[in-house]
Amino acid sequence: MATRTRTPPRTSTPIAPGAWLGLLGGGQLGRMFCMAAQSLGYRIAVLDPGDHSPAGSVADRHIRADYLDPQALATLAALCAAATTEFENVPAPALEVLARDTRVAPAAASVAIAQDRISEKTFLSGHGFGVAPFAVLRSAQDARDADPALFPGIVKSARFGYDGKGQVRVASRDDVAAALQAMQGQPCVLEQFVDLACEVSVIVARNERGATVSWPVAENRHRDGILDVSIAPARIDPGLAAEAREIATEIAAALDYRGVLCVELFVTAGGALLVNEIAPRPHNSGHYTIDACVTSQFEQQARVLVALPFGEPHQHTPAVMVNLLGDIWFEGAATIPREPAWHAVLSHPYAKLHLYGKAEARRGRKMGHVTCLGASPADALATARQVKAALAIPGTGEL
Repeated sequence: MATRTRTPPRTSTPIAPGAWLGLLGGGQLGRMFCMAAQSLGYRIAVLDPGDHSPAGSVADRHIRADYLDPQALATLAALCAAATTEFENVPAPALEVLARDTRVAPAAASVAIAQDRISEKTFLSGHGFGVAPFAVLRSAQDARDADPALFPGIVKSARFGYDGKGQVRVASRDDVAAALQAMQGQPCVLEQFVDLACEVSVIVARNERGATVSWPVAENRHRDGILDVSIAPARIDPGLAAEAREIATEIAAALDYRGVLCVELFVTAGGALLVNEIAPRPHNSGHYTIDACVTSQFEQQARVLVALPFGEPHQHTPAVMVNLLGDIWFEGAATIPREPAWHAVLSHPYAKLHLYGKAEARRGRKMGHVTCLGASPADALATARQVKAALAIPGTGEL
């Protein structure tokens, strides 16, 4: 297919429904973006190497190719008025190529910072945002020189770490050296453990004019390094919640960000907020916005991309998002999957089931989520307990 070169559209010019939008990445976040953008009248072309991706299965067109494939990028740029991403590890150079001919949000520079923990933590601390004490590890000598004040701590790979992957707990310099060796000498950060009260996150959207909106703070609980439930609004002091939203907004401004951004924060036992990490995309902890808010994080992502006015982010109903991992397809030590008890979820009037269309269930794999609603936060939590119990998800009594 012949390529064409054009001047990228003015960023302030709205793109009308009916236009094509590009999406790099074929996962569940992309699937939900496709559905939101299509409901606004846009057509979606997904660039993803997978044969049967969640986003590719609902998109109007699926370009099966590597993210850096020149012909695929040229095809996407020629077809689409604007393009976005669905996960942070899309190669930044791919965004740079697309930006020559089409509108891209978020920009490659913003994504590149969030792709690397060293860049991310250096950026955050350099701009005055509170982070846990840390050190950069690039060599065995760095491990031998690690500050004892950082122990106990955790070694995190600089790139491609998520859902607890690429992380090793350490208590001494010897542990750090072993962790660095286990990660095959790849750059890492050593981060001091923090005495936590809880973990929270804020989803914020920022447009080309620098205007921002944010959603209520979500309280996140993890199991084995993977998000288990998100409770919104978070059960924290209102003043602390307002501060968390302000921090997220300031980070988006410091990045000169365009699009939807998630900022994850630690709430320390002393009541302070420390930034854990940032994700340049919609986030698992923001899924509650689909059912509990006037405008979801995915619709807002589309609105920013096409330069439409923001949708109202107001949360109209308390919610608890329950993550569905592939584990619930396997009973005990079984190796052959069986269908979970969906009837128990679908029969509940305040439970909203979202399955991601993945062909194969595997333990630890995100397969879907249930948004549990209620007239009050207590009611939403009660619904979440019932859903977790029905699907045999551990931790029912911890909510």
